[in-house]
Amino acid sequence: MVFPENTDILGSQNCPESASLPALPAMVYFVGAGSGDPELLTIKAQKLLQQADVVLFADSLIPPVILEWARPDAEILRSADKSLEEILDYLIVRVRAGRSVVRLQSGDPSLYSAIHEQMQALAAAEIPFEVIPGISAFQAAAAELKLELTVPELVQTVILTRISGRTAVPEAEELAGLAAHQASLCLYLSARHVESAQDKLLLHYPADTPVAVCFRVGWPDQRFWVVPLSNMAALTQQEQLVRTTLYIVSPALQADSQARSRLYDSTHRRLFRPD
Repeated sequence: MVFPENTDILGSQNCPESASLPALPAMVYFVGAGSGDPELLTIKAQKLLQQADVVLFADSLIPPVILEWARPDAEILRSADKSLEEILDYLIVRVRAGRSVVRLQSGDPSLYSAIHEQMQALAAAEIPFEVIPGISAFQAAAAELKLELTVPELVQTVILTRISGRTAVPEAEELAGLAAHQASLCLYLSARHVESAQDKLLLHYPADTPVAVCFRVGWPDQRFWVVPLSNMAALTQQEQLVRTTLYIVSPALQADSQARSRLYDSTHRRLFRPD
């Protein structure tokens, strides 16, 4: 299946090394594009983009600048308005025609990327594929905030989750239950339901627990706010945030803990430190 109406040949600033790289085997490469910053791509992701015959990318979530790594003659196709069946048909036809395809996904493919069903279908069709990890928004946001999510004696657990919406969350993973751990909680895909999310979090976190509201992490127009949990919904509504928003709820944002890791303590015995 071909999508000629959505085909754009991009990449006028491609890396010159692409001409010297070997041809890729005909298969699908699920590549994590990270949160949006092209410099946070893995080296492997960059090389695959430079070599691939075809790049199918989630254009609603991935900035076009990342496509500058693609070959000048690569076929660049958008997937935001395509159904799963259309995307799969496209991938299968191209690989069977002997072409290498990079399926460029936002963030890391292991989180909220909807590749589970794609991989199952490709396996059933005997189409080979590979998965290349990327930097997730929670990692990029923590770096921008200069935040360690696991501070000794304060918090040692990170929970990645979302609130129930169009995609239901299993009952055992409901937000109120997860909030009981008072861990560093990274809340994805929840801006449209922020009032409900705040109410559930307040059942267990103190109202003054700091929350980082992270909008379009990794994009040139990214923005960050740190507010008390009790103000999370109001800030979201005030700034009219409805998508591409991540919430980090964590005691680590207080940044006043004097606790230190035992790893580098002078009294800590370890394999590579003589007594």
